[in-house]
Amino acid sequence: MASSSRASPSASPVLCASFNQDNSWFSVGTKDGFKLFDARTGRLCFERAVGAFNIVEMLFSTNLLAIVGAGEQPSLSPRKLCLFNTLTGSALRELNFLTSIVAVRLNRKRLIVVLRDKTYIYDLNSLVILETIDTVPNNKGLCAFSPGSESCYLALPASTTKGSVLIYNTVALQSVCQIDAHRSPLVAMIFSSSGTYLATASQQGTIIRVHLVSQATESYSFRRGTYPSTIYSLSFGPCADVPEVLVATSSSGSLHAFLLGPAIKQRRKPNRVIGSLIPDTLSDAFDHAYHHILHNVVPACVKSHVRIHSIDNISSAPGVSGFRASIFIITRNGYFREYSLNVTKSNECSWSLEREVNLLDTVSNDPN
Repeated sequence: MASSSRASPSASPVLCASFNQDNSWFSVGTKDGFKLFDARTGRLCFERAVGAFNIVEMLFSTNLLAIVGAGEQPSLSPRKLCLFNTLTGSALRELNFLTSIVAVRLNRKRLIVVLRDKTYIYDLNSLVILETIDTVPNNKGLCAFSPGSESCYLALPASTTKGSVLIYNTVALQSVCQIDAHRSPLVAMIFSSSGTYLATASQQGTIIRVHLVSQATESYSFRRGTYPSTIYSLSFGPCADVPEVLVATSSSGSLHAFLLGPAIKQRRKPNRVIGSLIPDTLSDAFDHAYHHILHNVVPACVKSHVRIHSIDNISSAPGVSGFRASIFIITRNGYFREYSLNVTKSNECSWSLEREVNLLDTVSNDPN
């Protein structure tokens, strides 16, 4: 990798970064303002330099943003959520809270606002509060929200001492289940596109688990490594049924890809009961053959955000088939990268860097 992209971990010009619900766009917030990029081209499409932002969330490919200031300017309070229209360049509505907002999620039906000890569920169209959930202390705003409008599942930490997850249905406005996912507290989680699966990682960072939400106790485990590492980001492949791939980035700077489809099929064979009787320390290494690693993707300890944009079947030669995954990564030191992961039917893999964009130096070429 070019040395020009290796900034020190202490240099974090990007305050926040997030992809929209179908991973076609992404946003970054800095001390100067926020920017919106088309992830498929890397083109900067909108920017506003008005101050520092800690949260910038986009609703699919619409003009609606949910933004929260970092508190460095009096008008950009971390206790105020602004729904912003990029077409008109003006605020549609503002919501004020008694304490700082630590996370915001939205889909076409619901707006989720996470505070340190409460989570509010709003109807997105009317902005009427539908439910208030008292939560365990959640200073980092850890949560996951299903992007689909049918399975509107919300996942929140249910404990500060172990990795328990509360799953809440934001349409029916009722708790679905609680999953005891890990022995240590959670640091990352994400739903598959349909809300069928939930991936989780704990502070230990050695094991990533995938849970079938409808059967709260059933899980599939993948070993990231044997030494502790902080998981920064998780992402499923876009398939609505059984996602083909799960990817993760961590403080080690590596990109991990787990072939989820083959692993689930193997665990569902009749002899899977044997695996359920094996202690976690053994069964967690069960799917090691489906784990592919690309090292030094991000400088160590630089936070990153990863998403799988697309997965396509390929046939590179007669009798040779497999798939190609397009993987997007935003780094907090100011870069966007697209990688291709090619996996053959015989489980041979190769990685390639397709694009690298400097997010801080990019200038909009929009004439408007």
